[in-house]
Amino acid sequence: MIAAAAAVGLHFATKALKGQAEQVLGPASEVGEIVVGWSAIEIHRLRIKGPKGWPAEDTLRAERIVIMPDLRALLSARVRVNRITVEQGYLSVLRSREGRLRVVPSLLEKKSKEAGKSGSTAPAVAVGTIELRHSVLEFFDATVRLPAHKLRLEQLQASVEGLQVPELSGRTQIQLEGVVKGVQRNGTLSIRGWAELATKDSEIATKLRGVDLVVFQPYLIKASETGVRRGTLDLDLKSTVRKNALHAPGTLTLTGLELASGEGALGTFMGMPRQAALAALKNRNDQIRMQFTLEGNLNDPRFSLNESFARRVGSGIAETLGVSFEGLARGVGEATRGVGDTVRRLFGK
Repeated sequence: MIAAAAAVGLHFATKALKGQAEQVLGPASEVGEIVVGWSAIEIHRLRIKGPKGWPAEDTLRAERIVIMPDLRALLSARVRVNRITVEQGYLSVLRSREGRLRVVPSLLEKKSKEAGKSGSTAPAVAVGTIELRHSVLEFFDATVRLPAHKLRLEQLQASVEGLQVPELSGRTQIQLEGVVKGVQRNGTLSIRGWAELATKDSEIATKLRGVDLVVFQPYLIKASETGVRRGTLDLDLKSTVRKNALHAPGTLTLTGLELASGEGALGTFMGMPRQAALAALKNRNDQIRMQFTLEGNLNDPRFSLNESFARRVGSGIAETLGVSFEGLARGVGEATRGVGDTVRRLFGK
């Protein structure tokens, strides 16, 4: 009798919880099914559609989400969730032209605005571990080109530990492994470290191995420069942020680099005259390896991480190839004179 009453109560609780979840997630969301167990809550076939102008059809999808609350914490004022597991998930992230990172805007940005208007504080929630299994992340970056450049990570395995909501205080541990999809080949990405989201302090080690240069080239060259036909990129970067000051030494290795067809006498590659770069590449053993350091104040509106990265890497590669700044200037001057001579010959002047 008691068991039957408990089953009926659980059934109605499940229906009520499903309705509440759909209301919280908003009209752009779809929830296939919510299953409430004695120790966990399962959400099946969750989907949140992208808003107008979003570069992907959905901002979030998940075949299955398992939430394991800490039942012992139910009697306290603080809510604690031991683990959230997302299986076969999909997440699209947009970095706007202004550099703002947008994640599930229909949910997170709406809640932020509502909290600001009401002045109310959300209940504190401590999450032990958030885990992603066999998931996909699509990163759209409008800071490097329009329409936004897309990087796709597949076979994503990630975990976030020690998340405090909403204050975001304390160190949150981050681990991520995934496959970087390329045009000609796939590479791998590994991220390890911690971030204190409230202060933006962090220590993060990033490794890229065998990444297709064709999909990564917007971060290395300007749109007007000579492109890359083929090649791979390896990157080791150890970034530290303290009080918004960035210090990030790294090592970059380019293998099998082959440039696309030239853009005429004034064509450049990473700031170097294309012909000078090609001549220097012939003397290398199919590999360019260089070290660099990124530094800057993240609060300074004049500081651009993309431009700083491209500039430091470009000058480092020029030095590695033996193309001095004097040589760069001379190469540009010779190319300019060559164009002038051609014009004079065409018009008889």
